[in-house]
Amino acid sequence: MPLMSFRASLPVVFTIVFSFSISLAEDWPQWRGADRANRSSETGLFKSWGTNGPSLQWMAEGIGEGYASVSVAGDRIYTTGNFDDSQSAVAIDANTGDILWKQAIASGPPKHGYEGSRTTPTVDGNRLYMVSSDGRIVCLNAKDGSEVWSRDFKDWNGKMMSGWGFSESPLVDGDRVVCTPGGSSGLVVALNKNNGDEIWACTLAADQRDTGGKDVKDGAGYSSPVISHGGGVKQYIQLVGRGLIGVRASDGKLLWQYNRVANTTANIPTAIVDGDYVFTSTGYGTGSALLKLTSDGRGGVKASEQYWLDGRELQNKHGGMTLVDGYIYCGHGNGNGMPICVEMATGEIAWGPERAAGKGETSLVYADGHILYRREDGTILLTKATPEKFDVVSVIKPAFQKGKTWAHPVIADGKLYLREQDKLMCYKLK
Repeated sequence: MPLMSFRASLPVVFTIVFSFSISLAEDWPQWRGADRANRSSETGLFKSWGTNGPSLQWMAEGIGEGYASVSVAGDRIYTTGNFDDSQSAVAIDANTGDILWKQAIASGPPKHGYEGSRTTPTVDGNRLYMVSSDGRIVCLNAKDGSEVWSRDFKDWNGKMMSGWGFSESPLVDGDRVVCTPGGSSGLVVALNKNNGDEIWACTLAADQRDTGGKDVKDGAGYSSPVISHGGGVKQYIQLVGRGLIGVRASDGKLLWQYNRVANTTANIPTAIVDGDYVFTSTGYGTGSALLKLTSDGRGGVKASEQYWLDGRELQNKHGGMTLVDGYIYCGHGNGNGMPICVEMATGEIAWGPERAAGKGETSLVYADGHILYRREDGTILLTKATPEKFDVVSVIKPAFQKGKTWAHPVIADGKLYLREQDKLMCYKLK
């Protein structure tokens, strides 16, 4: 399958779907959107942006301290937050910002440094799935927040690569939910989404523990899994302490691992999948790589490095990356988050890194021909999504900012959502 599948997959029927999206509401049901690619297909979003940005529709308060982003389904928004007595899931009315319900998913709240929730709920019909920072996967009723089932990662000897708490947003795929305990009895597991029963647990065989001399850590990373059909085999790709791995969806067999991208502090960004290709990056001076997945002829998959960019060229710490028309947009630098654009096929830098307005780590989202960047100090940059140059349309400050702005922005149903610790801002785009 060609590398630039996003650029090549624009037949007439796709254009028709996009044209109807002007009038249709679009949900954002999980971490990085419906397909975890961090792209909205809505259009007509930025015509009235103006020099002062969009208008604030409402600001919700009382959602708890946290770095978690939000999920949007219909007229409800879901997130998680830390309160004095718990880490909890919260449901919010998308029209008014009113809190509809709050449900504890961990007591405490858990203490892991940088206090605040991490997990973005995954919405699947009338169910929500999330991972508490102390290591429990919890399924709640989306209507009232009541618990349906939960499992403790201790069941698989759960372990983090370092001490900042589990940060995963679980993946729902068909009848299963996939999550990453990081343990010796289950590095990645697939559970029945209806009752939490184990379907399979991926473990490392003795001959899979060799890292070729690379210094890595066992345990879960701070990333979330994505689906790939690379090499003709359906698999879940996840960044863990040991690096990037591919796990066969049918039975949980570890297909391949790529240790070079691992660091021993925190492996965080969600990988980008494009056909048979996977792009991965980590911070702390590590770097980035493009891998090609091919069949090994025996039902397995091989991962071959196409190129490597060292930490001076490209490293994304935790703001995430987005692929648009063959180019990757993200923040570069450990703690700097300078906007950069890289051609995925070649690794060539199209532009950047740019010393843009604002400072610190940079998260982003793509929509309607634009990349919206959110800096750690709260600064918002609206830019045109083009590899030609860093084309800034507008720079604004949010209505509220506190501490480290790490929650990723979300665009859904013509609105921009900005989580800032205990508050959620809703801006009307159209």
